[in-house]
Amino acid sequence: MNRNASIIIGLTLILGLLSACGSKPNPEKEAAYQKAAKKFLSDESFFPILDEELFYFNSQRLDTIDVEYTHEQDAIKRLVKMETWLAFATRKLTANEEKNLRDQKYMPRSIPIAYDGLAIIVNNNNPDSCITVKDFASILRGDITKWNELYPKSQLGVIDVVFDNPLSSTVRWCVDSILGGKEFSNPNVGAVKTSAAVIDYVENHKNALGIIGSNWLNDKRDTTNVTFKKNITVMGVSKMDSATKANSWKPYQYYLYTGYYPLIRTIYALLNDPRDGVPMAFAHYCQLPKGQLIILRSGLLPRTANMNVREVIVNTK
Repeated sequence: MNRNASIIIGLTLILGLLSACGSKPNPEKEAAYQKAAKKFLSDESFFPILDEELFYFNSQRLDTIDVEYTHEQDAIKRLVKMETWLAFATRKLTANEEKNLRDQKYMPRSIPIAYDGLAIIVNNNNPDSCITVKDFASILRGDITKWNELYPKSQLGVIDVVFDNPLSSTVRWCVDSILGGKEFSNPNVGAVKTSAAVIDYVENHKNALGIIGSNWLNDKRDTTNVTFKKNITVMGVSKMDSATKANSWKPYQYYLYTGYYPLIRTIYALLNDPRDGVPMAFAHYCQLPKGQLIILRSGLLPRTANMNVREVIVNTK
């Protein structure tokens, strides 16, 4: 072996050793990634749809993932702190949140997966079942506080407004999209803890008006998704100045699809998985045909699935 060959071999060995040292696993970083990858976070209002997505996803894989339901603010806050790699919410990451993560060499993404209708529900003993967007905003602002200010013949008294959680996506969406960023000023606006609790409260209080995501409403026995829960009444919502049955719409899939229903929000998978691991796999599963079919069956509007609309004549005789 000549001298030049010896030098080349020597340099190769040194470079190999340096490379090996540089790629030495960091146990702390590995443990942090695995801990954050074990579960994703979601606003509680998406419980019905995501629990079903998760059931079918995990049934097909060895490397499964779990979910923790919380409120939207907490889910996004913990995503930015990298306590999880995936969160579901009704807004994209803000420019500051994205910059924070990109400055740390991450590549965050806001992936739309479905459209949800924000449903307004009342007690079954409430004879008034239509409301305008304008009047709904007036209730949240406190300009209207009693039912007879909306419907002169009503004897239900004060409008008792109830949300699922003070920090939920439902509250944040109403503040941003209905009130233009202004907080509620109606003293009769309150919150419980969950969407299920909103339904229970409205069922047991004649003067209540509840606001929840429409995926909580569908009767699972009805595969056509045209039957809402029987224990409460879902109000029709109108874009007009005066609400009638003819110009008011309920959050059925078709009315979300056509845009007739005015209170529509987008559901996003907020993804920051640096390894494209299980969190990323679940986010993309929700986009795939199987995941979109689950969304369709739940009564929501899929983001990417093809929709076929057919006219049906119903003979009532």
